[in-house]
Amino acid sequence: MAEKRDYYEVLGVDRGADEDTLKKAYRKLAKKYHPDMNPGDKEAEAKFKEATEAYSVLSDPDKRRQYDQFGHAAFEGGGGAGGFGGFDFSGADMGDIFGDIFGDLFGGGRSRRANNGPQRGANLRAVVHISFEEAVFGCEKELELTLKDTCSSCGGSGAKPGTSPETCSKCHGTGQVTYTQQSMFGMIRNVQTCPDCGGSGQIIKEKCTACRGTGYTSSRKKIKVSIPAGIDDGQSIRIRDKGEPGRNGGPRGDLLVEVSVARHPVFQREGMNIFSTAPITYAQAALGGDVRISTVDGDVIYTVKPGTQTDTRIRLKGKGVPSLRSSSVRGDQYVTLVVQVPTRLSDEAKEALIRFDEACGNRPRSEKKEEKGGKKKKGFMEKVKEAFED
Repeated sequence: MAEKRDYYEVLGVDRGADEDTLKKAYRKLAKKYHPDMNPGDKEAEAKFKEATEAYSVLSDPDKRRQYDQFGHAAFEGGGGAGGFGGFDFSGADMGDIFGDIFGDLFGGGRSRRANNGPQRGANLRAVVHISFEEAVFGCEKELELTLKDTCSSCGGSGAKPGTSPETCSKCHGTGQVTYTQQSMFGMIRNVQTCPDCGGSGQIIKEKCTACRGTGYTSSRKKIKVSIPAGIDDGQSIRIRDKGEPGRNGGPRGDLLVEVSVARHPVFQREGMNIFSTAPITYAQAALGGDVRISTVDGDVIYTVKPGTQTDTRIRLKGKGVPSLRSSSVRGDQYVTLVVQVPTRLSDEAKEALIRFDEACGNRPRSEKKEEKGGKKKKGFMEKVKEAFED
């Protein structure tokens, strides 16, 4: 079985593509490879199914987040790996896409369903800023947002209290108008959204003064956001039913909160692991001993081995970032030990280092400072030179 192509590659978009870009890319491929435009072409049919599967995942925020994190493995065993026939398209607005395609193919324009039924509200997006430690252990944040609510004066109808919306005379409440035109194939009926009512099927003669006919009022509200332990920079949290209100009795949309994690001066994160550096003295590196190392859980004592070299990397098991799936599972912390070379030494320290170097066989004994105060003993030639100068 051939390996599946990357969904972003299939649609020809980059990984940061927004919803409109995804929809445009899919619409273009669907029109090109649709079976009705390529009867009997198995290759075109396969490409149409491949593009449809890619769009169904990337157009759904939850599925897209899982795919970005785990790739195709996110849907293995769940019906998503079985191809177009068994894939779950519940998160994608496929009806809207296909309405555009068939309208373009057969009517020269767009054919949309009437939108005077219950419609789900749009999703809202927000950003919350947290520290490195808050991302590791989780936290709660409070956002203040401007949210819409159904107008209490008109009940969401948009009409002045005491009045009610009237049925649109142009579309007779269907939200659609039909145009018939002659073409080379004969008479073609083209269904479009009603231009007078915008597809709602109703006209508001007298607007509500509280909401100005929109059916909604806006106010500032505070929303608590629970940040799970282990979340990473750029990931989003979905808060159900905190988005825009629905229309005609439809449910509210969701609030998608993107998490922005601040950089830490000591720790760097890669997946579930944390990386850092720790200084050790020359004596600790040579003789071994206990050193204090910073972790997200606080300082720990680690015993280094004698003869430890600079840039030695050690692992602190379980001191990394918790898994989003199970907070009891944590990554590790990898610490690079850096030997610090002293820059300021007392005379006593210098003498001790010289004796240490001689004991290691790294310095000829003739270079040993034998006189106190750091003066070398005068050699024979130096004494002769001084005698002639006198």
